[in-house]
Amino acid sequence: MADGFGVVVSAGSLRSDDEHAVRFPHRWTPEGVTVEADFTGAHLLHLAAAGCVLNDLYREAAGLGIALDGVRVTASGGFDSGNWTSTGVGYSVTLDSAASAADLDRLLDVVDEVAEIPRALRAGVPVRRA
Repeated sequence: MADGFGVVVSAGSLRSDDEHAVRFPHRWTPEGVTVEADFTGAHLLHLAAAGCVLNDLYREAAGLGIALDGVRVTASGGFDSGNWTSTGVGYSVTLDSAASAADLDRLLDVVDEVAEIPRALRAGVPVRRA
């Protein structure tokens, strides 16, 4: 998968201090999230996946009793230059937590399985003009 159209979403201790980052309120953290992304359709697609993963990390961590001090999710992907078909979306996660590596690995596995937007993208998403 060719990387491009990268986005970064972050919260807690890993929030961006870049002056160009956009800040949004966030249900899981009192100081909100920061978003670093250009405003193109490709970036927004990747942002949807990254934002979903970030939210689900906080939700699932709470359910597992894991405290997260900070989360950063980076997502990117490429497109076939001939017809703009996605070549896939890849994401990576950085966590700031006192939890054990085993607990954090378990959290990442759970989120990779349950995160709604990545699941929808993996299944294929019909899109129709209304």
